[in-house]
Amino acid sequence: MPIVAGLDKFTNILTHWSQYLNPTIANLLPFSGETFMMIVGVIEIIAGILVFLKPKIGGLVVSAWLVLIALTLLMGWKFADVAVRDLVMAISAFSMAKLALIFDHN
Repeated sequence: MPIVAGLDKFTNILTHWSQYLNPTIANLLPFSGETFMMIVGVIEIIAGILVFLKPKIGGLVVSAWLVLIALTLLMGWKFADVAVRDLVMAISAFSMAKLALIFDHN
């Protein structure tokens, strides 16, 4: 999912991603919210590739990333439902990383 969400930051087919950017954070940026979301998209694509290649590390990175996103969404309280969804996905990513530790036979 990080790869799909990351790619969509460039097309906005699934949603207009800038709407999720906390206005407080947006006001601190030296560029537009759209540019910020494209940077986020690149990070998400890299994180998705990391999950595929190194699930133990990638799962932890994606989990932390999703918690940070949820916290910024909760600060504005406008998208609490999305924040809860992201926290559930963060728990799933963390669980995947822990399972990868158990089942890694290298």
